[in-house]
Amino acid sequence: MVSNKAVFIDRDGTLNHDPGFINRPEDFSFYEGSVKALKDISELGFQIFIVTNQSGLGRGYIKESDLAKVHDKIRVELRKNGINISGILVCPHLPEDNCLCRKPSPYMVKCAADKHEISLPDSFFIGDRESDIKTGKNAGCKTILVLTGNGRETLRKSDIRPDFVVEDIREAVTILGA
Repeated sequence: MVSNKAVFIDRDGTLNHDPGFINRPEDFSFYEGSVKALKDISELGFQIFIVTNQSGLGRGYIKESDLAKVHDKIRVELRKNGINISGILVCPHLPEDNCLCRKPSPYMVKCAADKHEISLPDSFFIGDRESDIKTGKNAGCKTILVLTGNGRETLRKSDIRPDFVVEDIREAVTILGA
């Protein structure tokens, strides 16, 4: 029986400032409180996965080696704070590629769930865009829209409704712990 639970989290606009295509570690900065929130999520017994569309790779704006350095910075910062993430899942394709993995497809989430024996109904997807909420719903997770990044615009313009709406990732922890 599958009993593991996870939190799948969008990267840009949810965990960190989104200045556009981030291709240098020094351009990546967590929102205030994001690292503490991830620590709290981990302590609640959730596995953590970052799930991100990175079309900058497909567009040639970002090299795979540069993205790896950005993700290494994330892992190092989190490890320094006692947080072990289970994975960073990346779709490198353009929207028009119609690939299997690009959010809102649940493919990356379902692959991680299969590999790590995760119960998707006991899991959450947190993000700031309609594609994040659709990914969570398509995967069978509960969904949380954060109002950081594009969250306010998503709430205003989208007809899709998340299960929960919170100010930021820090407030999402209160829902996970309920």
